[in-house]
Amino acid sequence: MSHCTAHVCFRGQSRRKEDILFERIQFFLLAAAAMVAGGCVVVQQALNATLRSELSSSAFWAAFISYTGGMLTLLLVLVVTREPWPALSTIAKSSPLSWIGGVFGTVYIVASIMLLPRLGAMTVIALLITGQMLASVAFDHFGLLGLAQRPIDMYRAAGALLLILGVLLVRT
Repeated sequence: MSHCTAHVCFRGQSRRKEDILFERIQFFLLAAAAMVAGGCVVVQQALNATLRSELSSSAFWAAFISYTGGMLTLLLVLVVTREPWPALSTIAKSSPLSWIGGVFGTVYIVASIMLLPRLGAMTVIALLITGQMLASVAFDHFGLLGLAQRPIDMYRAAGALLLILGVLLVRT
C-alpha cells in the first residue's frame, strides 16, 4: 500500500511538490513578462512607422529618434537604480565584437519601420520572429558568438518549420 508524500519523481529526481509549484508559477510569471515585452515590440514598431510618415518618410530619422528615446530611458533607469559604471579593466577585457550589437539593432529598427506600413504589423512581427528563430537555431547548433552549443533536433526543426508555416498563414 502506498502512502502520500510531499515528494514527486520528476525526470528521475525526487522533488518536493512545493518546489515544482514554485517553478511553474515562476515560469508563468516570466513567460507573461516576455509576452508583455513582445507586445512592446509591436507598439514600438507601430509608433516608429507613424513617426516615419510624420517625418516625410524618413525611416532613418524615425529610427534615430527611437534610439534616442531608448537611450534616455536607459539613462534614467541607470540613475534611478544607481547602477555602477563598469570598471575600465572590465571594459578592456571585453571583445570589440560585443560592442557592435547596436548595429544589428539599427538594421532591425529601420527594416521594421520600412516594412510595417507595407506588410502590416502581424506579418512583419511574424517574419521578425521567424528570422529570430531561424538565426537562434543556427547560433545554438553551432555555438556561435560564445553561446553554449545545443544541436538541432527534430523538435527544434519542427518548431522552425511551424513558424515558417505561420508566416504563410498570416501574410496579407
